[in-house]
Amino acid sequence: MTTDTENDPQPQIADGGDETNNSAPENGIDNPTATADTSAAAEAGEATPAAEVTAETEEAQKENNGSGVPFLIDTAESLTINDDADADDKKGAEEEETATNNNNTNTEGEANEEESKPIIKKVVPPLPLDWTKMAECNEEDISPADQIRYPWDVMDIPLPPDQSETQFLIVGTAGQKITRMGSNLCDYVSENLTHLVLRSHLIRTMEGISKLKHLELLELYDNMIDEIGDLSTGQVDNGEEEDDGLPAKNLRVLDISYNVIRDMNPVSQCLNLQELYIAQNKIKSIRGIGQLTQLRKIDLGANRIRVMEEEELSGLINLEELWLGKNKIEHIGGISKLTKLRRLDVQSNRLTSIENLEGQVDTLEELYLAHNGIDVEGAKCPTGLALPFKQLNTIDMSRNRLTDTSPFAHLTSLNELWISGNDIKTFDDVEYIRSLVELDGVYLEYNPVASDFEYRKKLVEIVPNLTQIDATMVGGIAQHGYLSGGGSGDNLLERMRQMQDQVIRKAAAETETETSVSKVDDE
Repeated sequence: MTTDTENDPQPQIADGGDETNNSAPENGIDNPTATADTSAAAEAGEATPAAEVTAETEEAQKENNGSGVPFLIDTAESLTINDDADADDKKGAEEEETATNNNNTNTEGEANEEESKPIIKKVVPPLPLDWTKMAECNEEDISPADQIRYPWDVMDIPLPPDQSETQFLIVGTAGQKITRMGSNLCDYVSENLTHLVLRSHLIRTMEGISKLKHLELLELYDNMIDEIGDLSTGQVDNGEEEDDGLPAKNLRVLDISYNVIRDMNPVSQCLNLQELYIAQNKIKSIRGIGQLTQLRKIDLGANRIRVMEEEELSGLINLEELWLGKNKIEHIGGISKLTKLRRLDVQSNRLTSIENLEGQVDTLEELYLAHNGIDVEGAKCPTGLALPFKQLNTIDMSRNRLTDTSPFAHLTSLNELWISGNDIKTFDDVEYIRSLVELDGVYLEYNPVASDFEYRKKLVEIVPNLTQIDATMVGGIAQHGYLSGGGSGDNLLERMRQMQDQVIRKAAAETETETSVSKVDDE
């Protein structure tokens, strides 16, 4: 019987470098038909491929030095290996499933244990909010401005007050600042009080003044007052006015500088006022002084004034000093009728020219215009420094835009000229003041010309009468009589020796006198 072996599965052979077929039997099962055909061929005595392979395998084993390693992998053996691998995988999967089940069991057990435990609710303590609450403050903890402190709280005042006292003065110090004047102030001071001074306190309101009928000087400098008030009673009794205008009518001096006042109109009640100080406040316009014909001095510096109101200033026919420094004024004006004005201060404003000074040609003595924007042309205005002032002895035009000294050439009455911090570059620009024979002090520092090596020497050559240049005396102190004997080094040394000898002689005389007195006492 003939057997067809074309489709028989061939065993895998590893023959050194020969091609190797590692295919496993299909579905992991040997082909029984092929096995039967092979057995039949063997019975018939025919050589089969398997026999040939066996012979070749034996030869290969011999060539392999008897290592015993089989090169023929039987199909049954391959199936066994695969079955073992599958078994291992199945075993691992079973172990993993068992572990998962155990974990689930443990988790369920723990959950049951937790359910069986009693539930304990945690009570959260309240937040410590005491620090957020306003605590009760002692008097020491309150701001000084919020404390209530009267004049009699910081000063021992005898009661009843001495009626002969005419002055009451308290200057604030640390920890002893008054915050309220007290509406009953008149009960603690003399009825004849003429001077009331409460300087450097924390007073916000003017009160307790209206009953001080004889008051002539009121000083509330450096407080926190925002309104001028209580300068008269303003009361009506039985249909008849009791307001006689006192103490406002008697006031001669009112100083309310360094406060926060915005309206100065209430000073119009003080018809006999002679000196008014309202510097360093928040005043924007000049008001309430038009009828104060007795006013001689007014200080409105360091406010917010922009215009010199002619309507208010023209009535001050006796005014001698007008101080308007540190404001926002752009033009000098409103002073044409102030024919008694001697001092005018408009420094630190916004001036670019000097004008409207015709009314002060015969009286003006001091003119302060520092820290403005005035140049030579602005200073030469026909109604400004070009006028022939007769009494003008001091001019301060420091920190302006001057380039020479020509505006001062005709002011022969000048004694002091302050023009430091301008743009004067050469001594030719200084030559204009050669004609000022009365000039004895000049300030030219912080000008380009002051950097010249011989600055002082050349300046003295231009103005021989100078006794002071900038802040230094010309020639030293010896030339001004502070040391007799001249200013040379030899004379000064000789003078010092004489003074030393005088001291020694005086000490020797005192010692001799003490010695003689002690001898007399011993005898």
